[in-house]
Amino acid sequence: MAHDWKIPQREYARQEARRGRRHAFETLDPASTALVVVDMVPFFVEASDHCRDAVAPINRLAEGLRGAGGVVAWVLPSSEEPFPDLKVEFFGPDIAQAYAASGGAGPLQGRVSSHLATQAGDVFVEKTAASAFFPGRCDLPEMLRTRGVSTVVIAGTVTNVCCESSARDASTLGFRVIMAADAMSAPTDEMHNATLTTIYRTFGDVRGSDEILGLIEAARDPGRQP
Repeated sequence: MAHDWKIPQREYARQEARRGRRHAFETLDPASTALVVVDMVPFFVEASDHCRDAVAPINRLAEGLRGAGGVVAWVLPSSEEPFPDLKVEFFGPDIAQAYAASGGAGPLQGRVSSHLATQAGDVFVEKTAASAFFPGRCDLPEMLRTRGVSTVVIAGTVTNVCCESSARDASTLGFRVIMAADAMSAPTDEMHNATLTTIYRTFGDVRGSDEILGLIEAARDPGRQP
């Protein structure tokens, strides 16, 4: 049940008229790029066919970027909720409790879904907000800056909640943002594509994982066309 993802042709035409090209970022430097994988924990992966379909593209991106000298970062939900009463009021006590426990317990690497190909040298970090880039709610921005990262490729789940929030805030903080369209999941194609359109229109770029891997390979082999 892979998402039938798409950007409306009118949006492609709009950006092409504005900047003279379809994609904002036509090249990337793997050494200053991070794949940021959001919330791919068993709580979400086991509950969604769309989420499981994102696993293979995420693993391919992680392998390709690592091999080119880039960073792979795994972001997990934290059990530390700064505003527990608000969450209970909004979600109700049962759902609030389920979300609070969604990230699991124990060492961070072991809390990522076993379907994902993590490595010990990757970055593992918790967030206490939907966004992995909201100031004060996740250490990821500082961790990436110290590694010289200026471009982030967003993957994971849920497309229209934590992935979109992360992409918006990463753009606001000055990162070049690319959403990996087939390496994210949402409840429906409509929700998924609405986020892709919003990000493409205002906050970053949107490409399929094969295209992103092509950019990585082109950077490694300048004679190769992405």
